Amino acid sequence: MTTAAPATPFNNDLPNYKAMPKLLVGQTALVTGANSGIGEAVAIGMARAGADVVVNYIVGETDMVIKAIEAEGRKGVAIKADVSNEAEVEAMFKQTIATFGTVDIVVANAGLQRDSALVDMTMAEWQKVLSVNLTGQFLCAREAAKEFLRRGVRKEVSVAAGKIICMSSVHEVIPWSGHVNYASSKGGIHMMMKTLAQELAPHRVRVNAIGPGAIRTPINTSAWDTAEAYAALMTLVPYKRIGEPEDIANVAVFLASDMADYINGVTIFADGGMTCYPGFSTGG
Repeated sequence: MTTAAPATPFNNDLPNYKAMPKLLVGQTALVTGANSGIGEAVAIGMARAGADVVVNYIVGETDMVIKAIEAEGRKGVAIKADVSNEAEVEAMFKQTIATFGTVDIVVANAGLQRDSALVDMTMAEWQKVLSVNLTGQFLCAREAAKEFLRRGVRKEVSVAAGKIICMSSVHEVIPWSGHVNYASSKGGIHMMMKTLAQELAPHRVRVNAIGPGAIRTPINTSAWDTAEAYAALMTLVPYKRIGEPEDIANVAVFLASDMADYINGVTIFADGGMTCYPGFSTGG
């Protein structure tokens, strides 16, 4: 018997996610994996902040997220592309630039899991996760950097030439048994992001990452869809509520804005304190 999903604690105290300041007016954002979960929320958040948005996807529908972007008075365009495929990523950026003239913000969000114990993990499971989660972000960052360096700073919209936001995870620092491919990909994102930030900073291109913790998305439904699962999850979250995709969108908009202009080469963890290792809260 399945227990009904619990109400989120502090439901009446959640932020007003729709109260997004117009920090990105005149800019274009490309968000990968943007037709569900965190990517969808980031795409809508970018539109609420004033940006036109390219919604990258590989499977599924995009109508709802495009309509949500348009409801904010912005233009939304869906582009199907496998971020682990070099030619498809190159074509996606060419189409973006042809449509909007340029791109100002790239959120490399697309990612997946193929979970298995180490001794049972196949080469295909290892390579698939690394190809999408890490190589996909490399390819998107490379194409973004080419456009940012070609164009330079557009002072009328931003003091930076471009912003790259990598979607990482708390598992860039927290090991995760049974998920060695996923944790390795996120650890790789951490060092890739810092290296790109170092290399591109003299060109006024900022590169940062977001490390979500437990977020209510379809990829992890089993972790929150029953009262028992939710209670177990909360032992890992000091703030005692699950994160919402909009919590990540807020961080992405901030990092893409000039308010974050002196932030470069860092991961901002949006995790309710998960990286505080709550298991040690009683002194170990």
